[in-house]
Amino acid sequence: MQTENRFLDDLAKMMLNAAGAAQGMKGEIDVLLRQRLERWLESMNLVPREEFDAVRAMAAEARAENLRLEARIAALEAAQKPAKPRKPAQDSA
Repeated sequence: MQTENRFLDDLAKMMLNAAGAAQGMKGEIDVLLRQRLERWLESMNLVPREEFDAVRAMAAEARAENLRLEARIAALEAAQKPAKPRKPAQDSA
């Protein structure tokens, strides 16, 4: 035997409507927060990961080239310096 209680039916409908409204508000808040976060990140002038990796690779290559050139210059300078003849020490007695 099923009893019909209008109060409980109305309460159940109100709870369902409240849950639906809360779900809708959650969606709107998520969208709003996402937009604000995207706007904030765009204002920071961040670079994409691909560009960062490309620049980092270029810097590593330039650093390695710099080390090779330093070694080459040191070798050329060492080869260019003539051996200095040693002067005999003079006695000041």
